[in-house]
Amino acid sequence: MVIQPIDPLSQGDLIAGLHDAYVAAATDDPGPQLSLARFRAHLCVDTPGLRTELWAVVEDGKVTGGYRLALHLLDNTHVGTVLPLVVRPERRTKGLGSALFEHAVGRLRAHGRRLMLTETPVIGAGARFARAHGMTVALTEARRTLDLRTADWPALEAMVPEVPGYSLEQWIGPAGPELLPDLVTVTGGMNDAPRDGDLEDMNFSLDRIRDHERRIPDSGETCYTTIARRDSDGAPAGYTRLYLAADRSDGWCYQADTTVLGEHRGHRLGLLLKLRNLLWMREREPHLERVITWNATSNTHMLAINEAMGFELFDEWNQWRLDV
Repeated sequence: MVIQPIDPLSQGDLIAGLHDAYVAAATDDPGPQLSLARFRAHLCVDTPGLRTELWAVVEDGKVTGGYRLALHLLDNTHVGTVLPLVVRPERRTKGLGSALFEHAVGRLRAHGRRLMLTETPVIGAGARFARAHGMTVALTEARRTLDLRTADWPALEAMVPEVPGYSLEQWIGPAGPELLPDLVTVTGGMNDAPRDGDLEDMNFSLDRIRDHERRIPDSGETCYTTIARRDSDGAPAGYTRLYLAADRSDGWCYQADTTVLGEHRGHRLGLLLKLRNLLWMREREPHLERVITWNATSNTHMLAINEAMGFELFDEWNQWRLDV
């Protein structure tokens, strides 16, 4: 067995093979899967905040397993995230997964990293594999979905709160250059989200945010974003974002970050942002069927907002950790 590196600039066929193995390995996941475009854009390129390594096992010209290792550069430089680590179903129970895991541990040590992170559903083969290889649970997250076909839209309209002293600004697609500093400010609020105790705040630099916005079209996606501003000085107070396929090829929509900065909390801005963004998107995208969102099970405030909006539990996932 040879575990070989993949060069994303010259070996697109191997990336496609790794994506195919990822899809085959996720047949028991009822949620949306990453398209090849999203897989390439989100997992296979370096960014200002991450350096990426891709490794694969190729047997008889076919990728039968592999993994992606993300090494943090601007913060948490003791961490490496292994996600995904996949083995095609017909090659399981033959030691390939364990070989890939041990290879990933070796790469982490070679880079001077001491903490490995990954994630799997709470139950199933992935969880059994993580536990068998000495990993422990760092955080549990719930996926919830809102069925847009059966949602109570009049009730959602009625839930929109009045928030005096704040105004909303909305746009579709990547943020323009003039909005990037505000995105840097509000994205920093995500550092208040629950996380492993050995993780430090993420450094949401201007270069990092600019690069993220630039890569949105490359991923085959577009997005709807709503930002709240304080009327007295225009200061950004919070934001929310929804992603969908740019070609409108499926009915899934992804709820991404929602955050309100500390000094602006207590006004129901989080609920206002999520509702207004959802209602706006629904007017323009009637083909969408479901919104899926992730939240730590300990994030009781955001869970309460989602449940009030009608989101229902879909499944739960564990973030796993291993000191290497």
